[in-house]
Amino acid sequence: MPQEDAIIIKNVEKKFRVFYDKGQSFKEKLIFTSRNRYEERSVLNGVSLNIKRGEAIGLIGHNGCGKSTLLKLMTRILYPDRGTISIAGRVSSLLELGAGFHPDMSGRENIYTNASIFGLTKKEIDRRLDDIIRFSELAEFIDNPVRTYSSGMYMRLAFSVAINVDADVLLIDEILAVGDANFQAKCFNRLKEIKASGTTIVIVSHSLSQIEQMCDRTIWLNDGKICAEGSPRDIHPLYMEFMGRNMKNPDVAGTAAGSMTRWGNQDIKISSVKLTDDNGSEGEPVRTGSSVTFSIDYEVINPVADVVFGIAIYRADGVHCYGTNTKIDRLSAFDIKENGSFSITIEKMNLLPAEYILDVSIENSESIPIDYYKDVLRFVTYSSYEEQGCCRLDHRWITE
Repeated sequence: MPQEDAIIIKNVEKKFRVFYDKGQSFKEKLIFTSRNRYEERSVLNGVSLNIKRGEAIGLIGHNGCGKSTLLKLMTRILYPDRGTISIAGRVSSLLELGAGFHPDMSGRENIYTNASIFGLTKKEIDRRLDDIIRFSELAEFIDNPVRTYSSGMYMRLAFSVAINVDADVLLIDEILAVGDANFQAKCFNRLKEIKASGTTIVIVSHSLSQIEQMCDRTIWLNDGKICAEGSPRDIHPLYMEFMGRNMKNPDVAGTAAGSMTRWGNQDIKISSVKLTDDNGSEGEPVRTGSSVTFSIDYEVINPVADVVFGIAIYRADGVHCYGTNTKIDRLSAFDIKENGSFSITIEKMNLLPAEYILDVSIENSESIPIDYYKDVLRFVTYSSYEEQGCCRLDHRWITE
């Protein structure tokens, strides 16, 4: 395996037998042979993929497309029917949190048994024990049997073990919604730290925003094959348009084929977007630290209840700088029946000098897009400061 590669997948195929009415006992299998009929379903069909060391990959696709199966093949829970999978280094997987936990053992005892499954020695677990307990925030309950834990406590302990293994490759399957909102944010920040340390990460998720924040590349699987791959900003519009065109629910019907900068059912359409600075000037370069207002007009085709307005700001090179919406900011739901507008004012636009891209979204309360308008507006920022990075953080120095 080349040194720069962490995972190499070559021509992988996987099929499963689906029995119509399988006999449960040996006697039933002998007497009722007709019950043993089955069909073979192909889940993965010739998948090939190279993942570099330190790269973060997001796997997306509709349910049943083969995402989780591919992840289980990487962990060697399953084995391919054809093809090969090569992985360099220690692998940690967050597929089914708490696998191996014993309900009558304490949280502390389960840390040792679960961490040993990931390949840690007792000495390694001893060194990590305090960090695991501290991260889980379960010190008060760590010596209680885990059968007394709530489901949230159980998942927090399991997650804390899995991310403290110091793995070379981390495989994650739809488990980022662990615990309350604060703990979820803590987990997500920890995953970013793990990525920054050089760990290779593969994530299966239906949350495209999480993948955009975490991943360098998105792999879109469809019917057991790689349909498209590339930067999340390029692949996700293709995927959303495809899902919109192929779902029967009229609430998520897609826009016309070929529209890759805008998707949704268009019951409400964004008609204009403008930027004004703190002097009321429109379209001027934005001074770092100044106040900026984005104003959005929309047209109503069909009334929609529980509407959510949102924005996202990206640097021109694709770095996701900021995103929020009215649901995140806990504003009351909006029932939209006629044409109108909304605006958001950023009191201090502390983005450092660069070109930036604005996305604007109108969604329903279930995050189904009504009109997501990608790259609707571009603006540049300027500054007299010489700081480096993406944004300016207010600060002060004290020397003694």
